[in-house]
Amino acid sequence: ARVVGRGKASEADLEWGEAVAREVIDSAGNVIREEIDGDFTKNRMKLRYYLGLPLTVGGHQVGALVFIRYGGPPFDPSNIRIPEFVAAHIALLFEHRQLIERLSSLEAERRLENLQDDFVATVSHELRTPLGFIKGYATTLLREDTTWDESTRKEFLTIIDEEADRLQELIDNLLDSSRLQSGTLKMEFQPIRLDTMLKDVVLRAKSFYENLAIELDLQATGLQIQGDPTRMAQVFDNLLSNAVKYAPGSKVFLKLTQEDEHRAHISVKDNGPGIPSNHLKHLFTRFYRVPNRNSSVRGTGLGLFICRRIINAHGGEINVESTLGEGTTFHIYLPCEKGLSI
Repeated sequence: ARVVGRGKASEADLEWGEAVAREVIDSAGNVIREEIDGDFTKNRMKLRYYLGLPLTVGGHQVGALVFIRYGGPPFDPSNIRIPEFVAAHIALLFEHRQLIERLSSLEAERRLENLQDDFVATVSHELRTPLGFIKGYATTLLREDTTWDESTRKEFLTIIDEEADRLQELIDNLLDSSRLQSGTLKMEFQPIRLDTMLKDVVLRAKSFYENLAIELDLQATGLQIQGDPTRMAQVFDNLLSNAVKYAPGSKVFLKLTQEDEHRAHISVKDNGPGIPSNHLKHLFTRFYRVPNRNSSVRGTGLGLFICRRIINAHGGEINVESTLGEGTTFHIYLPCEKGLSI
């Protein structure tokens, strides 16, 4: 509703023609009405002339446009071309907006469908690979037409064990990502010393990746956060695992500094091949994987999505920067407080 002319000062007290609008919608035609509500000679707002016009899009009525003149002159049925012209153009604008919204919806549906197709293809491939190893080596061990020496049996069982762990990890990631997406993943918060946690992360990584060269630089000590130790360890395990996968042979630098009085900064840097800049903004998207990377590296595109959601749940943020040929650095910022020195 909009007032022009002398009625502007009385805008808050004016009637806006809702009854006429309903009549237009019910009749699907033009409505012209006159209303007198008191002595209009003393108050011209008491005399109201209405013109209601249907808004039609594609043969379907989508609304009504109502003009009101207070105190006159009345609307003439033979001379309402301009209001009809205005109504027609408003309907066109409405239709245009509907088309844009529909196109946006279709584009979103197409992206979702593509994402679901990619997800099914990726997860199917990731599930099939460990299952194939487990099935193949188990079937081989069960063959009755041959015998296997102890060394071969141990090798086959080790492969089965490793692939079962890989399958468990994949299922856990799928469940975690789903719970994080829905906000139902429970976390157990407690005080955590960041320097102590990072020392544990390095020890665990070195025991898991024999050839990993990792350098820990603790420029701040005694920084403490409220966090879930298991989930925070999951973040760094994920980042170090990515460094091993995508920057093989590169030294990894893990650094802790104090950004300001209440914020800690942890960086994880490698000197690998780097990531093209056009992919950086998508890295933390669920199921996203940088195309044309090492095809022998297995993954679902869930790891970094999980990392961001966990860090966000701790009131922090994570981002990435990368230069082709020079390496990639992940930056983590967490709210902290100074703990007791040990």
